[in-house]
Amino acid sequence: MDNLVEIVIMLIAGCFLLALLYRFIYRWLHTPSTMSRIKLGRGGKLKDNDPNVNLLERHGYAVISGRHQIPVVVELDGEVLERSATIIIDYVAEKKGCSYIVKTERERQPIDLTTADLKKHLLMYALLLPDMSGILYINHKEGKIHRIAFHLAEK
Repeated sequence: MDNLVEIVIMLIAGCFLLALLYRFIYRWLHTPSTMSRIKLGRGGKLKDNDPNVNLLERHGYAVISGRHQIPVVVELDGEVLERSATIIIDYVAEKKGCSYIVKTERERQPIDLTTADLKKHLLMYALLLPDMSGILYINHKEGKIHRIAFHLAEK
């Protein structure tokens, strides 16, 4: 009887290990080789009494880091352009185990909450950091936080 229990436990453990191995190999085979992961560093320091941080915390988010600058080198017809671009992430926040990129509204360049404007201004963040759960867009004057997620649909 004890032998039978041990055999069943070993079979279950073996099936579990095979499933993990299959998942690892499947992901490895189906991930594009050109896909490079961006790893965010520590980010900038958070300011004391930052109204955006206070708003996020009032809504239950924990602000993990401050401003991140991601340099982008632009190449045109094989030549690197002199001016490089920089992608700015204002904050990274977390809530219930989900991480979010945070963008704050700019007075000079507010984003209309339409599909076209959201795609134009925020889609690059979702594509740049696909492991994030979404983007939080803060309108500090109205005290609103909009949670935006892009999902690629299959035909």
